[in-house]
Amino acid sequence: MSLPDTFKALSDPVRREILVLLRNGRITAGDISCAVGLSPAALSYHLSILKKAGLVTEYRQKNYIFYELNTTVFQELMLWISQFGGDVK
Repeated sequence: MSLPDTFKALSDPVRREILVLLRNGRITAGDISCAVGLSPAALSYHLSILKKAGLVTEYRQKNYIFYELNTTVFQELMLWISQFGGDVK
């Protein structure tokens, strides 16, 4: 996990919306594009940033590409953030 890549990916509201869509499981690029209202080229750009950060993985099944959250990276990120938490008073 590269923290700069992860934070860059999370900094964009469109990419965060894509991550929320993927929260419910695998989804095709076409379905993501329709749900978020992006052209295929724009979606490809956002998905490449999410994949580079390790937040999303892709699976090919026949003629479809499915995208899915990589929860391991989210767990590592939460662990890293939790070190700054201290006692709540």
